[in-house]
Formats: sequence, structure tokens, C-alpha cells
Amino acid sequence: MFDTKFAIVLQDDLPVWQKLNVTAFLTSGIVAQNTDIIGEPYRDRAGNIYNPLSIQPVIVLSADRPTLSAIHRRALERGVTTSLYVDEMFSTGHDAANRAVFAEFAPDDAKVVGIALRAEKKLVDKITKGARMHP
Repeated sequence: MFDTKFAIVLQDDLPVWQKLNVTAFLTSGIVAQNTDIIGEPYRDRAGNIYNPLSIQPVIVLSADRPTLSAIHRRALERGVTTSLYVDEMFSTGHDAANRAVFAEFAPDDAKVVGIALRAEKKLVDKITKGARMHP
């Protein structure tokens, strides 16, 4: 049904609240880059209107930190734009601070705890190799 795949890979040993937080942030980045992923508003029988949602399912995977680093590297090598969350962002409280701490790291030393991407299915499968379905 879809030519693309929307995948999020989370560090497997994060506390649940961090997994949920990172998932929300990473999703917002993919949606910002791919506005066509958003459908029409929802309306219930009583006529109440609700926000539109993604038209495409999101695959949530998990991996250890070395695998996340490899996924990050493969995405960069293939020119796939990603949403990325590094460990140090948990200690900040707003967007400007997140971007400042993010800028302190390069791909070879970033402590990646989550990455999201949307690209052609086979490409996403190659990039996320080694990750497994989140339990």
C-alpha cells in the first residue's frame, strides 16, 4: 500500500517514559519534513472535530546503542534525512537547549537513543538492519 516505510528505532534499555518522549519528538520531525503524511481531520458522530493523524503506520523498533550508531551512520551514508535524539537532550528543558547540546556532538561520538526515518521501504530495511520489533 505504501512505497515508503516510517520507522522509529529506540534504545532498548531506556525507561518507558523516555521511550514515549523520544517517540513523540522523533515523530514530529518526520511529520515536519513530510507534511503529506497527515490525513484529514477526524469527526465523530456528534460532529466534534479532532486533529488529523498520520495516514501511514509507524514501525517502532528497538536496538542497543552500537546498533543505533550503525543505523545513524548508514542513514547518513545513504543521504536519508532523519530525526535524531541524543542522550544529553534528556537534561535540557526546551528546543534551543536541545539544539545547543545536540550541536556538541558529531556522528562518531553522539550517544544516539532514538532515530526516525521515512524513505523507500527497502532502503529503510537496509538502514535499520539489526534492530528488532519493539516488545
